[in-house]
Amino acid sequence: MLRKIGIIAGCALAAGVLLAGAKAGAPAGSGYHLLKKVSLGAAPGGGEYFDYLTADSEGRRIYVSHGTEVVVVDADSGAKVGAIGGLQRCHGIALVKDLGKGFITDGEGAKVVVFDIASLKVTAEIKTEKDADSIIYDPASKKIFAFNGDSKSASVIDPAGATLVKRLELGGGPEFAVADGKGMVFNNLEDKNEVVAIDSKSLTIKARWPLAPEGGPTAITMDREHRRLFSAGREPAMLDMVDADSGKVLQSAKISGGVDAAVFEPETGDVFVSTREGFVHIFHEDSPEKFSEVEQLKTELGAKTMALDTKTHNLYLSTADFGEPDANKRRRPVPGTFHLLIYGK
Repeated sequence: MLRKIGIIAGCALAAGVLLAGAKAGAPAGSGYHLLKKVSLGAAPGGGEYFDYLTADSEGRRIYVSHGTEVVVVDADSGAKVGAIGGLQRCHGIALVKDLGKGFITDGEGAKVVVFDIASLKVTAEIKTEKDADSIIYDPASKKIFAFNGDSKSASVIDPAGATLVKRLELGGGPEFAVADGKGMVFNNLEDKNEVVAIDSKSLTIKARWPLAPEGGPTAITMDREHRRLFSAGREPAMLDMVDADSGKVLQSAKISGGVDAAVFEPETGDVFVSTREGFVHIFHEDSPEKFSEVEQLKTELGAKTMALDTKTHNLYLSTADFGEPDANKRRRPVPGTFHLLIYGK
């Protein structure tokens, strides 16, 4: 797995080519624009590593990973309401609202940290494996799936007892995952250029499907009603629409570089894809066999991960300010400049 290290390559030229190449017949713009920029300061211990965001639309909270802590902000005001700290390097956050529990992957600590949603206090730790990264809750099996990048495995957890149920060998480096709510979990294997379909009740792999033309698949989301996966990769930088039953790639589209998140909004049929180059690509699912690009929304360099508030339809992205390119043309985040971007209509 390509570890996310918060170091961004300057690729403005490629992004400009994408913008210039937008098709003339594309639908009208989405209307999304920047509503608010919220400074979240430095994480304890310094550094500017950041990864996943998770939205609790009902509870009106946004959970933002930031190095050694998860920052919790009010979804409406953007104000910081608390934090879960004491982590080595956090990645993903999953919520099990029925149990009042949250789960955080700590990649450096090779563990999943359990916290109480109401108080934000840590209540347990579950030993997993090196590079614990993406994490989701599957409502069909009532299990937590934590995906371990460097270990090429998934740690299956019973959230009620906060115990490890099984180690599932994946055969490749996992990235983002999505559950269909009916007993299947789909996960991108970045180094194998494929998506694996996992039976969440038998805890076995049912299928492996190659992804093309995209390469290095990371982000994944799903239209559950129509059984469509939207998987996005980095090399080449493409978005694929995939049949969730057959694995057939139905359509593809170019995106900018460094994709790291995708979300589908059932109410509107929109697909949002965020990239390190500083764009949210907004597509519309015109039918179960076709999607079209609505807009390439300019955000900020490094704003690669994203969450959607299904109540307001607002988008939340995190990033930092970046210094000038070094000798290797890489731009490093400036310590203490971490912030949240809120976009809406």
